[in-house]
Amino acid sequence: MPGGVPMAWMKGLYRTPPLYVARGEGASFLDVDGNRYLDFNVADLSMTMGFGPGPIVEAVSRQAAEGAHFLLPNEDAIAVSEELARRSGLPFWQFTLSASGANTEVIRLARFLTKREKILVFEGHYHGHLDETLVERDGERAAPGLLGLPAHAGAATLIVPFNDLEAVDAALKGEEVALVMTEPALTNCNVVLPQAGFLEGLRDVTRRHGTLLCYDEAHTYQFAYGGLVRDWRLEADFHVLGKGLGTGISLGLYGMSSEIGKLAADHLDVDIGAPGLATGGTTYASALAAAAARAALFEVLTPEAYERARALGARLAEGLERVFDAHSLPWRAFRLGPRSGYCMTPELPKTYDQAKASLDSHLIDTRRVFMANRGIWDAIASAGPQASFAHGEADIDTYLAAADDFITELLGP
Repeated sequence: MPGGVPMAWMKGLYRTPPLYVARGEGASFLDVDGNRYLDFNVADLSMTMGFGPGPIVEAVSRQAAEGAHFLLPNEDAIAVSEELARRSGLPFWQFTLSASGANTEVIRLARFLTKREKILVFEGHYHGHLDETLVERDGERAAPGLLGLPAHAGAATLIVPFNDLEAVDAALKGEEVALVMTEPALTNCNVVLPQAGFLEGLRDVTRRHGTLLCYDEAHTYQFAYGGLVRDWRLEADFHVLGKGLGTGISLGLYGMSSEIGKLAADHLDVDIGAPGLATGGTTYASALAAAAARAALFEVLTPEAYERARALGARLAEGLERVFDAHSLPWRAFRLGPRSGYCMTPELPKTYDQAKASLDSHLIDTRRVFMANRGIWDAIASAGPQASFAHGEADIDTYLAAADDFITELLGP
């Protein structure tokens, strides 16, 4: 295994020698040497339910015994789609293996429907591992942001600053953009919240220019019941979910309007015959994934559970700000549902450029090692500590005590 890991992120996200895990339980996991870690990374939002939640274990065990996959629909898929339609307001849903796969299909559907090629994303975005979105702004153009991408990866992608409606309007005026894709709040550069009126204005400007709008909630669906789309009453043409909805079982989904759902049904990719839409995958919508998603939605991701996680997130953010104040640091704590983090400026960021001031990799790496040596597994550099559905108040207080110790040692006598 290159780097000693079966998947590169298991080393690259931490930039330290990897831990080898033995097992997890609740809000903690143990490594092979028997060290226990209180988990505030939650596998980058793919394990927000904690380790071994009863409803998920029961559903997955039952379905594995009865058949993990059939390449045919089942009752669980119906129940999941109907519940997501109820929560999001978008009536049609499709399953993939990840949000990367969902975003790929959303882009293809948007291009087919609008007969346009370009997409627009915002600085600080992350929409999965696909060529069109693994790009960064390079002057007036988008260029590949990682190695191994084709030189033309950004040719059909426009990038503008978040919270800048004038920039969006200017980019859409040529009516060449099929899709605007964004998170309701940016979460892959710590947190950048939308300014008042920005998301409502985004819906208006996309409609005016005949451009479709997609909210990618692979991350933020964990932050509020029904996601921020429901919590903030947002309207869109597509709604993308992922991270296995926090179960750890590979799953992505996307919702779409009635018009787009009919388009998808009328242009199927059939085994032999006329070409259809380039959507689907052999292990997409497995019975195992559908069982896990159904148990998650109906038995774990309840309004009460979200409120409890939100309260824990508030306790975390308020506690971090008390620590900063006690050390006379002009810092703020990010706050979005159960997520918090370290903002090393007096004002919370409104753009990616402002958020970068808090992405000090050396400081974050130092904090991660300090925390790990004290039994806490901290968040990856681009995120922040996350309260999970398995955490309790005592876990939050344990993290805050360690954060206070870290800053005390960092500042010195």
